[in-house]
Amino acid sequence: MRDYINVCLFGIFLRWCVSLYPYSGAGKPPMFGDYEAQRHWQEITVNLPLKEWYINSTDNDLEYWGLDYPPLTAYHSLLCGLVARYINPNFTTLHVSRGFESKDHKLFMRYTVLVIDLLIFIPAAFLLFRNNENICKSKSGLFSCFSALMLYPGLFIIDYGHFQYNNASLGLFIIAVGLLYKNLDYASGIFFVLALNYKQMELYHSLPFFAYFLGKFYKENTFFQCLKKLSIMGFVVLFTFLVCWFPFLNNFELIFQIIRRIFPIARGLFEDKVASFWCSLSIIFKLKLMFSNSTMALICLLTTLSLSLPSSVHLFCYPKPNVFKYSLINISFIFFLFSFHVHEKSILLVAIPASLVFCEEPLIVCWFFIISIIKYDNAFIQKFTEKGQENQEFSTPYNHLASYFI
Repeated sequence: MRDYINVCLFGIFLRWCVSLYPYSGAGKPPMFGDYEAQRHWQEITVNLPLKEWYINSTDNDLEYWGLDYPPLTAYHSLLCGLVARYINPNFTTLHVSRGFESKDHKLFMRYTVLVIDLLIFIPAAFLLFRNNENICKSKSGLFSCFSALMLYPGLFIIDYGHFQYNNASLGLFIIAVGLLYKNLDYASGIFFVLALNYKQMELYHSLPFFAYFLGKFYKENTFFQCLKKLSIMGFVVLFTFLVCWFPFLNNFELIFQIIRRIFPIARGLFEDKVASFWCSLSIIFKLKLMFSNSTMALICLLTTLSLSLPSSVHLFCYPKPNVFKYSLINISFIFFLFSFHVHEKSILLVAIPASLVFCEEPLIVCWFFIISIIKYDNAFIQKFTEKGQENQEFSTPYNHLASYFI
């Protein structure tokens, strides 16, 4: 237990060290960056009625960091916004607070990320790897998996540097995996739906969950037991979705608008230079010029599903925890490489499952982590350059983190 606590404390220390440095878009109008996006969502959810959160209006310009995540993200923004307004109304004043920056506000925003780590992500990781023989038989192996997850710099760089709340959806996902390993299938389904309703990128993990539960229930002794468990799981998933979306259910047009915001086909195949198959292929074939966004989205969908099919079928035939964790890695990597509108932060959805096999494949997982860290470093140095000159103040903590992890 003491070793786990020490790793947690060291992980928190590293996270807070990163938070002392600049964040994405600091002092760079007119858009400022993802830090401003999170603050702006707090401004919108606190000051506008729920029905206007995803609608373009004079008070909610969707071209300026409009909400583009599912309802749980909006509810979280509302909660943070209420606390922010209580501390200092200037943090969330409608229109006037656009681009608001101060030391106090930066500290408040950093604390909101740390709270999610303390309440969701770290406890979830601890419960997953503590005495879980389905992941690794040896206690030392479990501890190495836990340490790899807690000290993976990619999490610090995205959530504390670039500034986002990926630890919330990933924490809920980790809880779902932990409950699955304990055979608490319905509870696992609930938490995975919550993760999916916080960030739609959790679709990367949806096929393994679906194939595992379908295969497991299919192998019940009787058809009645199979149908019973499938029906209960279907009800649990549907009910959890309804609870998350309940405030919006009286307006179908609004629901469709939220879905359009969540899946932004119009934003194109990928952002900037991301290590996806389509971005690499576009060096030779200019896909954005050859196909419309809707056509390219269909191509991506069919390619991703086709390549995910072998791993999904294998998991359906052998619904075992060991097969499940490798399927998570395979399919999430396929989604990262071939799905539509991939962002560099999406590699986190591969890195978290990779920690599950760290005790079995330490060399491969370490190489993957190192490559992803280098990728982050290059991506964020690029974002924080002005006229080709590297912003050393921002890149320093990430270079140190990468060197430390290597």
